[in-house]
Parts: sequence; structure tokens; C-alpha cells
Amino acid sequence: MSISLGLAGRIVMITGGASGIGRQCALALAREGAAVAIADSNAEGAAAVAREVEAMGQQAASIGFDVRDASATDVAVGEIEKRLGPLDGLITAAGISRPSPATELASESWEAVIGVNLSGTFYSCQAVGRRMVARGRGAIVTIGSISSLGGQSGRAHYCASKAGVVGLTRDLAIEWGSYGVRVNSIGPSATDTPMIRAGIPENFVSGVMEDRTPLGRLAQPEEIANVCLFLLSDLSSYVNGSLLMADGGVTAGFLTHRHGRDLSSKTLLASGIYTE
Repeated sequence: MSISLGLAGRIVMITGGASGIGRQCALALAREGAAVAIADSNAEGAAAVAREVEAMGQQAASIGFDVRDASATDVAVGEIEKRLGPLDGLITAAGISRPSPATELASESWEAVIGVNLSGTFYSCQAVGRRMVARGRGAIVTIGSISSLGGQSGRAHYCASKAGVVGLTRDLAIEWGSYGVRVNSIGPSATDTPMIRAGIPENFVSGVMEDRTPLGRLAQPEEIANVCLFLLSDLSSYVNGSLLMADGGVTAGFLTHRHGRDLSSKTLLASGIYTE
């Protein structure tokens, strides 16, 4: 059964759209008939994704700027609206991770991760949101993480930024909801993107991430994109200020092992209910 999300003809901007989750969101939106603006610090990568969207028969635009620069962000949003029209949606997928033990974490890395992941999210939401508020409509999806809910060794700055994204999302949902602008966040677990493959040892991916995920695998970027599209669509018209976890069940519990099949009980082990 095919379900229409009603996104045909809408105009959506995606930060961090040159790769990973952002790119998949752009392609998914194009399949739904939306026009897409791809924004990224990698201007060439953004242009390449725009060409992919155009090859699918949809209108696209690309622009390169640093989301940490509030003025540049506002100018970029204005330029996109001149080229495509008023934005109906925004996905803030720009994000970086620079792992380091907290005791060794350099201030430059802290500022970079907080700058892109948290400040960049705010500046993007602010630039788009003030226009949406003035028009009385719009939907924004921010990208949180399972790290929005808890820590992970070596990622103090990343976890702080993603917890901040959720707090920011909830505040904006309250401030802008009465103006017809919905703001929600999704919380992916590890997603099979170039950033994950480049930065995480393979034995950790299989031995920890997949092992502790009840669905037993990493998320695919298109699966996260599908959740973003739902939150942009009118199917979620009464969803505002939410954190929707798209994590394969990772945050549904704790002390998981073997995709949730380790029952962790000597009694059940002795009675043959399961094996170690």
C-alpha cells in the first residue's frame, strides 16, 4: 500500500545535505515531489546532490556556507528563498564528531563540535523560523541522537551538543507553535554513513553497536530520512516539540546484549531457557 505524505510542491532546505542522512533526505524528498535546497560547507558536494535531485525531475538549489556563522546562514536562507520560493520545511542535518577523552579535549574541538551541532542548528532554525513565523506556517526537523539522552566515552562535546539540540527543539516548539510552525527532533542511533565508517572501528560496530541494538544492525540513512519526512508532513500535524527515537530499540532499555536476547538470569540459564 502506498501512502502519500503530501509533500509534493513543498520547498525544503537541508543543512549538511551533501552526504549521509542529509543527502538521503534530499533524495527522499525529491521522490515525494518536493523542491530541495541542499546546504553544506562542502559546496561541491551540495551541488552534486542538487544535480541528483534534478535528474529525478525535481527542482533543486545548492549553496555553501558555514552554519556556525549566523549572518552567513541568514544570507543563505534569503538566497534560497529567492531561487526556490518560501521554505515550507527545514532539516538540520549538519553535524560533526571529533572524539577525544574529556581530560584531553582541546578547546578548538569543543568549539567546533558545539558550533556546528548546536549553534549551527540554532542559527539555521532562527533564520528559517523567523520567516516561517511571519508566514504562519512551516515544519522544522532537527537531528538529535541517542547521545541526546546519555553519554558515550570520548564524546563529551558531541553528547552536550545533541542534548542541547533537544532542549532547543522543545523551546522553539513552544515559542513558535502558536504561529503554525512545528519543531521536532529525531534521535537516531548509529547510522551507516561515511562519518560512522570513517570514525568507528569495525569490531566496535559489530561487537557493540549491532550487538546492543534489538534490531541487530545499524540504521540505514534512508530509514532516518523517512522519519524526517513524516515529521515534515501533515501526517504529523499535531506532533510538536517531540523527540522521536529512530534507534532500533537501543534506548528502550539497558544492559542489553545479543540484540536483547540475553535474559541475564542464572535461574533461566540453568533451566535452559537461553544459553550464554
